[in-house]
Amino acid sequence: MVFPLILYKFIIFRGEIMKKFDISVLSVAPLRQGETMKQGIDSAVSLAKAVDNMGYKRIWFAEHHNHDAYASAATVSIVQHILANTKDIRVGSGGIMLPNHSPLVVAEQFGTLETLYPNRVDLALGRAPGTDQKTADVIRRSNHNGVFFFEREVNDILRFVGDKSVQREVRAYPGIGTHVPVFVLGSSTDSAKIAAKLGLPYAFGAQFSPHAMEEALAIYRENFQPSSYLQEPYVIACINVIAAESMEEASFISASHLQVYIDIYTNNLSKLIPPTENFLESLSQFELEILHSRLGYTIMGDSETIRRELIEFQQMYQVDELIVLSNIYELSKEIQSYEILKHVVDELFE
Repeated sequence: MVFPLILYKFIIFRGEIMKKFDISVLSVAPLRQGETMKQGIDSAVSLAKAVDNMGYKRIWFAEHHNHDAYASAATVSIVQHILANTKDIRVGSGGIMLPNHSPLVVAEQFGTLETLYPNRVDLALGRAPGTDQKTADVIRRSNHNGVFFFEREVNDILRFVGDKSVQREVRAYPGIGTHVPVFVLGSSTDSAKIAAKLGLPYAFGAQFSPHAMEEALAIYRENFQPSSYLQEPYVIACINVIAAESMEEASFISASHLQVYIDIYTNNLSKLIPPTENFLESLSQFELEILHSRLGYTIMGDSETIRRELIEFQQMYQVDELIVLSNIYELSKEIQSYEILKHVVDELFE
């Protein structure tokens, strides 16, 4: 038996230092096959209530447009609805895709949420449009260069939700003085540099693009400038986790998750489909190559496998927080997956 030695934020596990980490949830409010948008939103509420009761730190909802597989396009509305139906968990955007929005309006929206639900609101901001170019053109017809102004617009939002002393002529009401926590999302070194320069927490999207994670986290940590928002780097990594009571069940229910990635990279995104037996054997060589080269950082298995791979991940990346996405067809199995994961993490740091 291994007895970890607790050292403030770290534990010594089998002779190696492993930083303690918080655990949270990412959702796109997915629709299962046969579900309506209302049913998809209701499922998101059920998930949020469940992970709230389990003690997860936060749940974020991602902004996606022009997909009938997701119900999270109006992210701020989903966030408000989840806040109204939960008790303790922090709720936020994961993220608001800033090229699609006016910084003033974002500050007003999240300032309003913070006013209604104090100390429970997060605002994570991304540089990408969260959709294809044609849809992006329709969303923000007069601005095709929003990504190039990301740093400036993040600064605008920080000012709008800051103290009266930093305000200019145009102000956010509600917004001023709410100090909504702002996070920078990304999957590249560019976003890491911006988060470091602004002294903000950085959330890396390894759930779909893990290849630059090591370099991006190193850049963020090495270049981090302490700020009034954060005194030392804070790293969140988003990964996929599919947990079940047995390896066989985890392998089976993961088929829905794997199909999502095939659909994304073949431009054929559809609602979550039921898992099927012998799923991998049914795939073409091209589809297998997609999974081999494009699948994000994914941990699948029973509790012991999840535990082992989490330890390996954390000893390598030493993140402050994991935010987890689970594409599982049956809502009850998705909730069970989060229960298993929470139990594993709690046991690690007992």
